[in-house]
Amino acid sequence: MAFSRISKLDPPSRGIFRKAAVMLCSLLTSLFLLHCLTDRCGTTSPVKASSSRAAGLLEDVRSQRTKRLVYEWTAGSEPAGYGAARRSSRVLTDERAGQVPEPREEPLILPPPDLVASRKVSPRFAGKLSPLGEGSKKLPQALIIGVKKGGTRALLEFLRVHPDIRAVGAEPHFFDRNYENGLDWYRELMPKTLEGQITMEKTPSYFVTREAPARISAMSRDTKLIVVVRDPVTRAISDYTQTLSKKPDIPSFESLTFKNRTTGLIDTSWSAIQIGIYAKHLDNWLQYFPMGQILFVSGERLISDPAGELGRVQDFLGLKRIITDKHFYFNQTKGFPCLKKAEGSSKPHCLGKTKGRTHPNIDPEVVQRLRDFYRPFNMKFYQMTGRFFGWDD
Repeated sequence: MAFSRISKLDPPSRGIFRKAAVMLCSLLTSLFLLHCLTDRCGTTSPVKASSSRAAGLLEDVRSQRTKRLVYEWTAGSEPAGYGAARRSSRVLTDERAGQVPEPREEPLILPPPDLVASRKVSPRFAGKLSPLGEGSKKLPQALIIGVKKGGTRALLEFLRVHPDIRAVGAEPHFFDRNYENGLDWYRELMPKTLEGQITMEKTPSYFVTREAPARISAMSRDTKLIVVVRDPVTRAISDYTQTLSKKPDIPSFESLTFKNRTTGLIDTSWSAIQIGIYAKHLDNWLQYFPMGQILFVSGERLISDPAGELGRVQDFLGLKRIITDKHFYFNQTKGFPCLKKAEGSSKPHCLGKTKGRTHPNIDPEVVQRLRDFYRPFNMKFYQMTGRFFGWDD
């Protein structure tokens, strides 16, 4: 009885079959899309319409990835899976073209130019540096080591115009007076720098400090050294003028120059005289550094041709020649060149009133005695450096 009732039931309706077919097609389509999204679908597909839809969805995904990358770059961090996302996109494009992708170096993806401008980051560093305001303090890679009253302050102020140079304004005097404080203390004095920038400082007394070469070499044998030299007679008078401005009651220049005025014996123990014996001090430095790591800048040419001397310094530091004639103008009142725009300012900048002081009148006979004294040392210095500075003309 029960069996006869079942046998008489109506067969399944066609609607049920249609619903099952639709569900099966949807499932297959979903599996196909999932297959494509995992970068495994090829150029051939049994269902062309589904392939076209998959391509559209992939373009949407790539667009969303791009937006996410830009957003996370502006937040200062690289998103997780950043490299994988770029590789997946590249592989998909190559497969669509029917090519097998070959291993290659990942290209640098830069952020949009408007973002670079808004964050004030040089395009040279965009995409590989941390956001503005970050960076790290490093020990200096280059030092202006001398000489006093040679033009070191002018050189430092000119160099600070270069975007790839970060320098300490004050003189740290680490390698002559504060060495016991240690390198960590010294590093903390340095400004923060980004990748590709050079950290610098200047302390003119290093050049005449006997322990300085060994100490700097112990920090780094690759340190580049810059020495600004000037006619030793003029330099000595300038040195005396600076001391006189602070101590008006000091003896005359003539009395300090000679041990005995009658015999004409020069007093080399006086620092103003001793500093100008450049060849003697250079001998000490060459025991620790090769001549190729030391650049000598002419203090006279720094006044007459600042752009030319700055060009040599930029080449020596391995930097692009950015500081040129357009950065300078000659100040007739002070008698030396000034910057049209100083670092971080849109206004002209000249060195302070302590620079370019008027020298006192010195007995011409004393000046000549000094020139005779320095001549053999100057000749040796020209020979050592391979450069003629013209102090004996």
